[in-house]
Amino acid sequence: MRSSRQCRTAMTEPVSEAESDTVPTRCGYVALAGRPNVGKSTLMNHLLGRKLSITSRKPQTTRQALIGVLTRGDAQIVFVDTPGIHIASGRALNRYMVGQAVGSLAGVELALMLVEASGWHDGDEIVRRRIHEAGVPCICVINKIDRLRRKERLLPLIDALSRKHDFEALVPVSALKNLALDELLEEIVGRLPRRVHMFAADEVTDRSLDFLVGEIVREKAIRRLGAELPHQTAVMVDRISVGESLAEVDAVIYVERDTQKRIAIGKGGAMLKSIGEDARKDIEFLIGSRAMVRLWVKVDRRWSGRPDALQRFGYQSQRSAKGEHSQRAGKGAR
Repeated sequence: MRSSRQCRTAMTEPVSEAESDTVPTRCGYVALAGRPNVGKSTLMNHLLGRKLSITSRKPQTTRQALIGVLTRGDAQIVFVDTPGIHIASGRALNRYMVGQAVGSLAGVELALMLVEASGWHDGDEIVRRRIHEAGVPCICVINKIDRLRRKERLLPLIDALSRKHDFEALVPVSALKNLALDELLEEIVGRLPRRVHMFAADEVTDRSLDFLVGEIVREKAIRRLGAELPHQTAVMVDRISVGESLAEVDAVIYVERDTQKRIAIGKGGAMLKSIGEDARKDIEFLIGSRAMVRLWVKVDRRWSGRPDALQRFGYQSQRSAKGEHSQRAGKGAR
């Protein structure tokens, strides 16, 4: 136990998922699960070696399951970053996010359950039960060990968890500081089935450029507006035009009230300009060229509680990670 800059769409032909001891490669889906804000998105980004999932200090930043593909030698790991599992309130958006997280456990080969090195919480038990109900083998990833002032507290936690729960392994890591991530990858690869790879070697996600750009804008809005306007924002990308030397992006930030709109715009448009500047830098890195980002703010009252609005913003019913891949048209970012 081990306690191109370029983004483009590509067509990938479906491949057989036949498993055999004679197949020289390994491949499988691995879900990252945990309560909100335990570091799932940060872990996936650092395992991939690039930023794919958006992050913030605010819980429930991740709203939709997101595939990130890591190909290393003969092994291909298809990570599925998920929203935090929690007791959903009556709000439609919360119910959707929990459905995304739980639905993503269907059909994966392995789950990584993230917990904090500070200790086991009631919310962790909810997550563990969900994984157990899905019948998925699980590695417990004890994250944020860099925050432990007294490192001797780690061993009793590992011992208690190993005695109480039937984890495949317990691996202490720091996703933020890149500590023990190679050891975690070894534990994952050894448990993948022998199977041909499902994605091209340079493909990192099955999400479209529109989705990735929209998430960048939403991340910057959350970070800038976090104190006043936590999570009642949604982003819709109206247009992306990628030229030889300049990419143009038009996007709308939706809020629920007129007062929130005024906050998002700011005095003289200062807040909206800051969000756009922050987003432009990441979009330029993603696309690999200069970008011009134009943002607007509109009000869609109580959108987070309305199923019709959720669907319009792309928050649709969850299918399993495998189902999404097998039925997708093959478009993905590289």
